[in-house]
Amino acid sequence: MGHGSSGLRRIVREVAKFGAVGGAGLLVNLVVFNLVRHLTDLPVVRASVIATVVAIVFNYIGFRYFTYRDRDKSGRTKELTLFLLFSVVGLVIENGILYAATYGFGWDSPLQSNIFKFVGIGIATLFRFWSYRSWVFKTLPAREAVASAESFLEEADQTATKKPSPPKQRAL
Repeated sequence: MGHGSSGLRRIVREVAKFGAVGGAGLLVNLVVFNLVRHLTDLPVVRASVIATVVAIVFNYIGFRYFTYRDRDKSGRTKELTLFLLFSVVGLVIENGILYAATYGFGWDSPLQSNIFKFVGIGIATLFRFWSYRSWVFKTLPAREAVASAESFLEEADQTATKKPSPPKQRAL
């Protein structure tokens, strides 16, 4: 198999791990949202923000120690800062959709709130996947460079061990 198929396998594995953590985070988010909404008198969007914050903490632990455990760990402060920054943007996307549905259109029943919370989570997840893998949990550049160099050396070695064929004589 070529380098492309191993890269495809790597991204499929990453998406599966991201999905596993994200799916668990989705459950945490929705359970906390519904508990806060039904056990307190907080407005729907405030209950949602609390649930999102709990899910962000849950997801960071899952992403750092499961999905992206093989990624660069040298700049934890920077990593956490970027994670929180992009998570807050995701929080705004997620809860902005819920806010628009609740206060813009008056869709405030428990079912409607859960539907728009879920839609907001879905859209925010696309943003989070892109931003986390691009900016927060970066691949180790050394590993990529070593793999590329080893591949180059193997190809050069195979080329050097082949005997060149003699030039073909042209007929006049």
